[in-house]
Amino acid sequence: MALLREAAVEARALYPELHEPTAPWPTNPPTPAGGIYIVVYLDGMPAACGGLRPIERGLAEVRRMFVSKEARRRGLGRKVLEALEEAAVRLGYQALRLETGYRQLPAIRLYTQYGFVRIEPFGEYVNDPTSVCFEKKIGAGT
Repeated sequence: MALLREAAVEARALYPELHEPTAPWPTNPPTPAGGIYIVVYLDGMPAACGGLRPIERGLAEVRRMFVSKEARRRGLGRKVLEALEEAAVRLGYQALRLETGYRQLPAIRLYTQYGFVRIEPFGEYVNDPTSVCFEKKIGAGT
């Protein structure tokens, strides 16, 4: 939860027009069937995280991607993506989707370098003008 709080503080600073100062802090519901949540620790402290949430058969969403400010520039975001992709293949997914904000340029660079391609907003992000969405085909034949 400490990483999610740090991510929320950062998001509120990047997009102050979208967040009321009294808005509740994020929670993390239980991981659904077909989902996974990964936390990377450095020196016993949580440093990076990410998760998978099933969207439909063969398709999962990468969620909760975050690397703490102190742990950045060490390749942890890429390591989390690699672990999530490996888990997604084991779970039978053929594609991954994700959403990030248009002001989160380092995240956009990471996803593009990792092989994600930009797509139209999907699901709850369709009418969100701050959303930038991506997809990557995974598994056999990619």
